[in-house]
Amino acid sequence: MPSPRITRAASTSSSTNNGRFEFISLLTNRTGTSETPTSRLRNSDSPVHRKDSGSSQQQQQQLPEEDCMKLNPSFLGIALRSLLAVDLWLSKKMGVCAREGSSWGSARPLMKLVEITGHGIPWIFGTLYCLYKSDSSAGREVILNLLFALLLDIILVGIVKGLVKRRRPTQNRMDMFATFSVDKYSFPSGHATRAAMVSRFMLHHLVLAVPVRILVMLWAIVVSLSRVMLGRHNVTDVLFGFFMGYMQYSLVEYFWLSPNTFPVLFKI
Repeated sequence: MPSPRITRAASTSSSTNNGRFEFISLLTNRTGTSETPTSRLRNSDSPVHRKDSGSSQQQQQQLPEEDCMKLNPSFLGIALRSLLAVDLWLSKKMGVCAREGSSWGSARPLMKLVEITGHGIPWIFGTLYCLYKSDSSAGREVILNLLFALLLDIILVGIVKGLVKRRRPTQNRMDMFATFSVDKYSFPSGHATRAAMVSRFMLHHLVLAVPVRILVMLWAIVVSLSRVMLGRHNVTDVLFGFFMGYMQYSLVEYFWLSPNTFPVLFKI
């Protein structure tokens, strides 16, 4: 039979060992299941967490700006729409000869006669006839460059009309003289380009009296105005066409045909 001293020592040692195991298990469970306040602070202060929170805040700030851009059109778009509205309104008001029943419908035949004076076909055939009848080399040089200018005008106007493809005004009647497929478009006005270019050409290369020079300038203005009065074109078509024809003359001057540059043309 063991002594009471030995049994008491054994019981005390077993109780202390059990207490240590229970304390260690409590520590491991607490550290495994819960986070300390310092670890929470470290996680919140980490750069990844900062980056995520910053990106989410930026997205929240950017979304309203994108919505505002979609809802509010640009100033340029508003200006272009306003210009188009004014152009259509003014063109309709100025189309006083568009129909026989218009306010100036009785002047429509006269405006159609002015329209023919600015057409390309009469100018080309007239220039060819003058080139055939010309005897001097200086006169042939001027007339040949006028023919080159007329052909250049037809080509450039056809290209721009084919690219823009702007329809003619609704009040227009397709009863024009000698039309082509590209003539169903209105931008720019070919009559306006031709009138501006031919008038500038004549004022620079023909010796004309002062009254005749005034008549040439008035002819260019009346031809351009007749396009809007007949309802053929909008105002912007005529304005851009007049500017385009004025600049086309600069191209003709730059590529001027002379016996020195193109001797073959002057031997025909």
